[in-house]
Amino acid sequence: MGNSIKPHIQNAGKTGVCQLSNSNLREFPKELFLISGVLRTLDISENKISVVPTTICKFEQMKHLTMNNNRISSLPDSMCKLTKLESVQCSGNQLTRLPDSFSQLTNLRTLVLSGNRLSVFPRWLSSLKHLDVVDLSRNRIAEVPDSVGELTATELNLNQNQISLMSENIANCPRLKVLRLEENCLQLNSIPTRLLADSHVSLLAVEGNLFELKDMQDKEGYEAYMERYTATKKKMF
Repeated sequence: MGNSIKPHIQNAGKTGVCQLSNSNLREFPKELFLISGVLRTLDISENKISVVPTTICKFEQMKHLTMNNNRISSLPDSMCKLTKLESVQCSGNQLTRLPDSFSQLTNLRTLVLSGNRLSVFPRWLSSLKHLDVVDLSRNRIAEVPDSVGELTATELNLNQNQISLMSENIANCPRLKVLRLEENCLQLNSIPTRLLADSHVSLLAVEGNLFELKDMQDKEGYEAYMERYTATKKKMF
């Protein structure tokens, strides 16, 4: 393993960027700690890594961490010390929960955790004031809690979960424009009226739930939602 990734490590020592995807890695490369002080971007996707070491906290300059499609079942609490992190992508793994200490990742802008085994919507997301995009699609989340009302993201993807309950506080999200809820377990009366009538959401994707899309047109607030949707479309063209 050492010889095959050595050139990448040496180059990353100069650039701060290390690309180790598809490298047949079975563990987090120890060689990376030689450049822990300069590494800003790391991609270890498409490997067979199952454990992220607690010593990952040594990568204090890290801004972008990508670990898609490995065998990772948990992330260490110590990751909370990577306070410069702006992007974390860990899709296609086996995560069942996330540390509450991630509330300390105050510079996080993008969080992509699709295709895991998460069953609870992380409440600490609402404390991250720079969040822009959150992708929790293809998990096992059943409920969107009241805390979602303080989420600052502009886009929230919850497609292909098991959501049947959604707090009406989601209408309070100050910047939320895109909300994806396709292929869940929502009844029409589970869609909060305020989400349609009085929110910033201009794209609400709800195909594949337990109601016909045409029935949503009769729901209170739908006209107000369509005005926002149409106005956004006009800006695009």
